[in-house]
Amino acid sequence: MTVAFLLFDDLTALDLIGAYDPITRLKTMGFVDDFAWDLCAFREPISDARGLHFTPDCVGSALDAYDLLVVPGGHGTALLQEDDAFLKWMRTAEPVGLKASVCTGSLLLGAAGFLDDRRATTHPNAFDDLAPYCAQVVDDRVVDVGDVITARGVSAGIDLGLHVVERLTGPTVRRQIARQMDYPHT
Repeated sequence: MTVAFLLFDDLTALDLIGAYDPITRLKTMGFVDDFAWDLCAFREPISDARGLHFTPDCVGSALDAYDLLVVPGGHGTALLQEDDAFLKWMRTAEPVGLKASVCTGSLLLGAAGFLDDRRATTHPNAFDDLAPYCAQVVDDRVVDVGDVITARGVSAGIDLGLHVVERLTGPTVRRQIARQMDYPHT
């Protein structure tokens, strides 16, 4: 299994790292041997809203070869929703079997057309912004509609990551990873 963690300028670091940490523990804790991931960006340089820099593994490469796409949120999503070149690049993820987002990352999934006729969530401050992109905005921590999983704001990235872990490997592995992370929500 291969994962693309999407990077863009002005992302929220906790959105990314909250999901990244539990998901990548599938490999680092020995649960899934053939597990790999890339940090993928459309363009460089990348830094979060506070100046933390990220170095992507892939820049501008198509996303179609991945099994899972994880999209964080952040202030950068406001401009990217209107960026035709960026959205065209995101749409290369059409064949990706599972797409997930944290916070306003769902706005990018929506702008790319991946939330059509689906329920979804985002940061509560962006519920109105999400509404045009999906069938129903849901006020839940994590919304799983099969091939798309969305999570609420910022710290919900950890919940999303653990939810993905459970989807891929079951509740026992989720509990073990949550325990190792000292995360009380199992």
